[in-house]
Amino acid sequence: QVQLVESGGGLVQPGGSLRLSCAAPGAISSRYAMAWYRQAPGNERELVGTITGRGNTNYADSVKGRFTISRDNAKNTLYLQMNSLKPEDTAVYYCWTVGSWGQGTQVTVSS
Repeated sequence: QVQLVESGGGLVQPGGSLRLSCAAPGAISSRYAMAWYRQAPGNERELVGTITGRGNTNYADSVKGRFTISRDNAKNTLYLQMNSLKPEDTAVYYCWTVGSWGQGTQVTVSS
């Protein structure tokens, strides 16, 4: 298992932006895929998007064109840039890599 620590969540108005980070104090192999998930109250955890070790990305339809996943393998850090945020994006956001989950960071989109 790898320890993953998310940060960057908070309260933002609709239309605003946030950037989440997921740091792994230990090394993350650049071979491993990583992903962001989210879970809203009363809902199941859902996949936001994935990134391969080579940087290829895929996104859920609900965030496509608004969210961008990137990674810096040298810094052992995964990012989620979220633009044009909507109230329905409100959730706890989790990062994932093989065998490991972060503790989650709350994102609230509200006026």
